[in-house]
Amino acid sequence: MGTAVTTLIKDSPPDAPEKRPGRPAAVKRRGRRENLAGYLFMSPWIAGFLLLTAGPMAASLYFAFTDYNLFDSPKWIGLDNFTRMLDDPRWQKSVEVTAKYVVIGTPLKLLLALGVALLLAQSRRGQAFYRAAFYAPSLIGASVSVGFVWRALFSDDAAVDRTQSFFGLDVGGWVGNPDWVLYSLVALTVWQFGAPMVIFLAGLKQVPRELYEAAEVDGAGPFKRFWSITLPMISPVLFFNVLLETIHSFQIFGSAYVVSNTSCGPADATLVYTCYLYQKGFKEAQMGFASAMAWMLLLAVALVTAVLFWSQKRWVHYEEASR
Repeated sequence: MGTAVTTLIKDSPPDAPEKRPGRPAAVKRRGRRENLAGYLFMSPWIAGFLLLTAGPMAASLYFAFTDYNLFDSPKWIGLDNFTRMLDDPRWQKSVEVTAKYVVIGTPLKLLLALGVALLLAQSRRGQAFYRAAFYAPSLIGASVSVGFVWRALFSDDAAVDRTQSFFGLDVGGWVGNPDWVLYSLVALTVWQFGAPMVIFLAGLKQVPRELYEAAEVDGAGPFKRFWSITLPMISPVLFFNVLLETIHSFQIFGSAYVVSNTSCGPADATLVYTCYLYQKGFKEAQMGFASAMAWMLLLAVALVTAVLFWSQKRWVHYEEASR
């Protein structure tokens, strides 16, 4: 009897996993209703993305390979717009002006933002007021009204010109001088350093005070503490600001268009890339050529972004910043 029971136990299959009861139909219907509600709430954003972003981008990509003047049907011409673009002296001038603006304006803006952030990171009276005051220009943005005010300040015999003349530096107004007008745009973007300053402040607040105290005990001076502690610890924030401000600099249009009195001059001195794109597309009705320019700008920004991401491996320290 015992042998038979033992044999029966050995030959019996292992216990099958306990079957869970299926989800009730009411629960499934409730889940479908919740999903439908989520899609309904997202539908305005999805429709806006398709109609206002994805659709125009697809259309501009097609127009980049066509001869399209806004009035006649587009005609397919292949890469002609791109070859014409590379041989266009004014396109080359716009690339030169934009590159000069990005290379000069972006570092100066970030240096000023970091310097002010270092000052405001220390506890002092009126700290909240100073933060708000320095951030206020960034709230205004590169609006048309700011462009008009800036043009008035840097015109001939205006406030800036009179101040320079007092010190013996008479250039006849920055706006009308081809050698100086671009620097007025650089001054405008540097003046609006509030947004990166706030981001730098947030990064500085995350640096542990113990590191500075230990460095002071070891005899490290202010510059050594900044170079060996502050910069490595805020390097992810610095990288974010460099990336964001570089992309914004490539997109400059409103301030250049208004300060130069809609001509992007004098002598094409402020002919930034987007300004020339606007002229070709909406003043000369060469929408196919303008679309090709837009996609070249996108490729240039993507290339610069890729280079910045590649370079971050050498100077951005995420491990130190996360401690």
